[in-house]
Amino acid sequence: MRIRRAITIGALLLMSASLTACGDDGDAGNSDGDGRSSASASTGAGKGDSGESASTELPEASDMASIAYYLNQYGSCLDLTPGAEYDDSSLADHDPAWGDDNMTRDPAWGIKERAVCRDNYDDSSTLLVLSDMKKFQTSMRAGNYSSILIGKDFAVEPGGTETIEDLKASGLVALSCDPERQIPSGYKQEPAQVDGCVLTNYYAN
Repeated sequence: MRIRRAITIGALLLMSASLTACGDDGDAGNSDGDGRSSASASTGAGKGDSGESASTELPEASDMASIAYYLNQYGSCLDLTPGAEYDDSSLADHDPAWGDDNMTRDPAWGIKERAVCRDNYDDSSTLLVLSDMKKFQTSMRAGNYSSILIGKDFAVEPGGTETIEDLKASGLVALSCDPERQIPSGYKQEPAQVDGCVLTNYYAN
């Protein structure tokens, strides 16, 4: 009897240890390696309760190297050249960049730096590091400029339709200050920092 009781107690202890181990494995399966659960780590991605895409932070890039690196993840940004240097090159004669360096020197634009890079389709894209996004949007609206793609602290004017298509997955949004521009239904429209301008995921080619 004592032997049978000892066997029974031993079996119960083994079952208890097994259940505890399973519980620990379940918690580990939800970990992302940084102490956060999968649910908290994925907050802001995917869709919200309403079924609409959840809002996400705009990408940041505080210098030209960072912008070029970011664009190369989705398209191509090669042979990065300072804006003034590109404007004086032979390429600018048949493929001019967006804007000019007078904008960089004018505080009203809020442009810290301007540069140009080439894409895989033999077109030039203009990159802008912005020191003041609100000033930039105000000048875009005042000058009746067509839309441009923006992040949190930079702007990109893609060189051609192929690069525009490549950048649709980049998280950049189009800044549109044209009151006559029609944005088809189903695309996101959010107020920009300046009245009369909107941010949209509709990229006009």
